[in-house]
Amino acid sequence: MVLSHRNMVAGAKSVASYLENRPSDTLLAALPLSFDAGFSQLTTAFHSGARVVLLNYLMPRDVLKAMEREKVTGLTAVPPLYIQLSALEWPASINDNLRYFANTGGRMPRETLTLLRQRVPEAKPFLMYGLTEAFRSTYLPPEEVDRRPDSIGKAIPNAEILVLREDGTPCAVDEPGELVHRGALVGLGYWNDAEKTAERYKLLPGREPGLMLPEYAVFSGDNVRRDAEGFLYFIGRRDEMMKTSGYRVSPTEVEEILYATKLVGECVAFGVDHTTLGQVIQVIATAPDGSAALDLPALLAQCKAHMPAYMVPAGIEPMAGPLPRNPNGKIDRKLLSTQWVERRDAA
Repeated sequence: MVLSHRNMVAGAKSVASYLENRPSDTLLAALPLSFDAGFSQLTTAFHSGARVVLLNYLMPRDVLKAMEREKVTGLTAVPPLYIQLSALEWPASINDNLRYFANTGGRMPRETLTLLRQRVPEAKPFLMYGLTEAFRSTYLPPEEVDRRPDSIGKAIPNAEILVLREDGTPCAVDEPGELVHRGALVGLGYWNDAEKTAERYKLLPGREPGLMLPEYAVFSGDNVRRDAEGFLYFIGRRDEMMKTSGYRVSPTEVEEILYATKLVGECVAFGVDHTTLGQVIQVIATAPDGSAALDLPALLAQCKAHMPAYMVPAGIEPMAGPLPRNPNGKIDRKLLSTQWVERRDAA
């Protein structure tokens, strides 16, 4: 991934503006610096003159210890880390200092968000969505969280977010389409990979034909919808969508319901090929914190009570936690699904 100096400076300025970063802030850089959101903690701090604390943690509890010790005012993390943190007791002094916590790298389960807000009621939650190819794309202002906790918000400053059909025309209200990002944060493409660059970075259709220099935007590969007030909602990665019994199902839809049962610690859903249904839904899950094992009968009963029949998992496989992560700290869905298929085929 190639980002210009302009991308980095514009991104830092944009993020610092809506997070209201200031010289008095102390930001905790707990995400890998190879991850754009992790490196953003440095650039945002540099832009605003804030202090930044680098942390290479081994256990989630190390993050809480660092927040207490360093009097951290701003934390940005990914959902798998927040899921682990929400299961721990937080030192009371963290709430005295933490001004905000921000989520990126995937949808925050509503149950996790509720627990975090109970742990630090004085801190403002910022729910964000970003693209490696364009630094950051949207955020939901804290004052909107109670009204629309499932939303990824609206475009951040210095960005325009479009929702387009396959033919490049804008989607109607609540019509699913591909999220497309244009503006100063759009990167320069993938290093030495012309094919992948051409797949994601494309000319915007319908723009002024008289422009001498073409404008490229990032086509995210993510399905979203926009409501009547302009707020965006993430549906799922196009390459991760599961098609079962003629229905398209996002893994995050399944995972959200599983987390809401409070019967799992971490979970991941993925589609498995099926001769008649197209795909069936398979889940890998860990036991909730403090439990020795998954209560599979109770979990399946909750699924049947809260999911339409086509969404109920065909199987739920217990696994000892934590689930494997990719280098960005996200649960590695692709690895887990590949390993599951290999185990099935070897049986």
